[in-house]
Amino acid sequence: MRIGIIGAGNIGGTLTRRLTSLGHDVSVANSRGPETLSDLASETGASAVTVEDVPLEKDVVVVSIQQARVSELPSDLFEGVSDDVVVIDTGNYYPQQRDGRIAGIEDGASESRWVEQQIGRPVIKAFNNIYADHLLNGGLPAGDPGRIALPVAGDVEAAKKVVTGLVDELGFDAVDAGGLDDSWRQQPGSPVYTTDHDAEGVRLGLDQAARERAPEWRATDDSPGTYSDPA
Repeated sequence: MRIGIIGAGNIGGTLTRRLTSLGHDVSVANSRGPETLSDLASETGASAVTVEDVPLEKDVVVVSIQQARVSELPSDLFEGVSDDVVVIDTGNYYPQQRDGRIAGIEDGASESRWVEQQIGRPVIKAFNNIYADHLLNGGLPAGDPGRIALPVAGDVEAAKKVVTGLVDELGFDAVDAGGLDDSWRQQPGSPVYTTDHDAEGVRLGLDQAARERAPEWRATDDSPGTYSDPA
């Protein structure tokens, strides 16, 4: 598939490495420009492009940037792009550590519903609950008893099917986590966040998740701080 990735950090960079190794045609961009991605491009064979070029002639677009930066993406990023293009949101809201207060999320929208509202396209929530190192090195063949499962949430069934296929290709079991408004069940603080469960464990964790965001995952008057000194 032709896959565009916006963001070359922990998850975006890892997906660039894994998806190119599987033979996909990957383009990657960041906010600093293609010239800053020459090492990643040389390592993986991915094409370093501008953010504006990422969605062009793609089957899948991955948005993997800091939550607070999503609203800074070009307003016309998907203008003229086919409705069939699948958009994956890998992001998480870290108000006390990085993002500060995002009113829509604090008021109750799921993180990915808020992302969808910013970019004007339906999104599928995936790859947000696993450590980058585990995503890079933890994939196993289908049927292996040690296979990690990843939740996939979204409203468009055809798009979810595409993402489920990618999850499987990468060596993980995909678990249907419901619609996008249910994706809070896999956000930071939930039982499936960075816990590496199998499929049965993910289903149980999704079921046990609490809707109310815990205090440590809500913004304060002093937010944001840092990862070492959250505020």
